[in-house]
Amino acid sequence: MSGLSEYLIGKRDAVLAQREQVAAGDVKPLAVSATVTAEGRTGVRRIRAREFQIISDSGPDLAGHNLGPTSPEIQLGVLGSCLTHTFLIQAAVLSVPLDSLDIDVTATFDPRAGEPGYEDVPVYPHDLRYTVRLSSPASDEKISELHQAVERTCPILNLLINPQPIHGSLERVPAP
Repeated sequence: MSGLSEYLIGKRDAVLAQREQVAAGDVKPLAVSATVTAEGRTGVRRIRAREFQIISDSGPDLAGHNLGPTSPEIQLGVLGSCLTHTFLIQAAVLSVPLDSLDIDVTATFDPRAGEPGYEDVPVYPHDLRYTVRLSSPASDEKISELHQAVERTCPILNLLINPQPIHGSLERVPAP
């Protein structure tokens, strides 16, 4: 991961510029969205956000073709990505040099959840854990400050810790 320290210099400039815009009242809330379509014949889920696509699939045990990560795996990746990005932001803001950074996120997902005899097993990934591995010449105190700042400001971590209501609706459309 060469060049991470150099990257943090540009990251710091960008974050500080955005904070100036926020303070000046020039930044407004952003609407974010994604659309997911089930593909014919395979059931593969094509996730679209802006101009990007991610493929999600199941394993053969659920009639999938193993063409991409499952939804729970993507959720763990989303958490890991957000934690990583927030570490980079906070390292830049706090002037903590980083030589390398990677994060592993794990959870338990039990396909028996909700089935007879397993009614009390959560139907969602649980026992989430993350491990950060970083290399930095900064002191232990500075790294601890960095970690605390990340846990305070990581949007996806905080969403998972402090869930909010989700409102769903269903619309029937004619067959294509």
